[in-house]
Amino acid sequence: MSTLLIQNATLVNEGREFKAHLKIEGDRIAAIGSDLVPGPQDAVLDATGLHLLPGLIDDQVHFREPGLTHKACIASESQAAVAGGITSYLEMPNTQPQTVTYEDYQDKLDRAKATSAANYGFLFGGTNDNVELIKGLDKKTVAGVKLFLGSSTGNMLVDKPQVLREIFSSTDLVIAAHCEDETTVKNNLKAHIAEYGDNIPMEKHPVIRSAEACYLSSSSAIALAKETGARLHVFHLSTAIETELFDNSIPLEKKKITAEVCTHHLWFSDAEYSTKGSLIKWNPAVKSAADRDALWQALNDDRIDVLATDHAPHTLSEKQNPYTKAPSGGPLVQHALPALLTKVKEGKITLAKMVEKACHNPALLFDVEKRGYLREGYFADLVLVDCAAPFAVKKEDLLYQCQWSPFEGTTFSGSVRTTFVNGKKVYANGKVLEKNAGKALTFDR
Repeated sequence: MSTLLIQNATLVNEGREFKAHLKIEGDRIAAIGSDLVPGPQDAVLDATGLHLLPGLIDDQVHFREPGLTHKACIASESQAAVAGGITSYLEMPNTQPQTVTYEDYQDKLDRAKATSAANYGFLFGGTNDNVELIKGLDKKTVAGVKLFLGSSTGNMLVDKPQVLREIFSSTDLVIAAHCEDETTVKNNLKAHIAEYGDNIPMEKHPVIRSAEACYLSSSSAIALAKETGARLHVFHLSTAIETELFDNSIPLEKKKITAEVCTHHLWFSDAEYSTKGSLIKWNPAVKSAADRDALWQALNDDRIDVLATDHAPHTLSEKQNPYTKAPSGGPLVQHALPALLTKVKEGKITLAKMVEKACHNPALLFDVEKRGYLREGYFADLVLVDCAAPFAVKKEDLLYQCQWSPFEGTTFSGSVRTTFVNGKKVYANGKVLEKNAGKALTFDR
């Protein structure tokens, strides 16, 4: 069995930063302590000056396989993920075919087993027609149910009230929801097409996909969850007003209604549409600086529970279309952690709080077994970061298949040095070393 002793790191775990050594045996963390010494068979890694974090668990990615592999695939995007310190991910069902049958769910598991550099789990897609399948899902192997309550990439809108009520009433899996009111968005888009035709200015995106559209849908979903007792997780909050819908008076373990925010909504604002254009076109839209400030406040005061990416790549040629044809979404997994380390240095969030939101809480929320913490006996999913080493985003270093990033030209304040997945060193010094180290996530339910 391979063994490695990581010495002299500053560990960040469960609200603490402390100097210690950590020993890996096989795929697990064997010991953590200040008095560990290497044995005769131990490899040693001196991590002086570095911080050792649990590997990040990204609860929302779109890796585009199967059916959309001209944009991305599990192999390419999982390699980008480990380069960004993300050791586990939950992938969304709006692929082709959509992940809305047991057969297509198993197909994704098989594909990831063959090619994923990071640990993998999948959300099962809810539709207007598959409620009975949702009732029979295996809770040990299915991460949760994804519902699109506003249409986005993939045309999986669930818009029948009686179906929504039945889904909410018939599963105790996490229901993760994309919340934008479809009627509001359609009416706004119609008005803008009447004024601008196909050439709607990109800065109108947050007007079309407005704060009102987000709030109407989120508040409605929350009301239904409270009525039915469902376990609801609202993806990618983007507005100040939505943060008022969530509670911080109880610990995460007792919450039935939770929220996520994504890196791009914490970094960009609508002022940057003039320079970034469609490269920062996401659904829901990047909104005002005031919305961004409110999201940071809600993240820090625990109304928002999880940090994620909503990594959703498209080709650059697709993104360069006029507004009505340019798809929403962009690549983020390689750069989310360096971006967050930059915000730590700026004082927007502490490193311990970031680890709580990006590592511990996704594991708690989805009941991920033995991951998300630096604990003896847990899987050795780890990332060493240098909080003082600037990291410049250059096109030639991008691992995304789409080969662009909204962060190109940005220099972050911190960088990822080394990533471990299941005890294997999968990334170090700018290179992916292991391309198939990932395992299927299991869920302790």
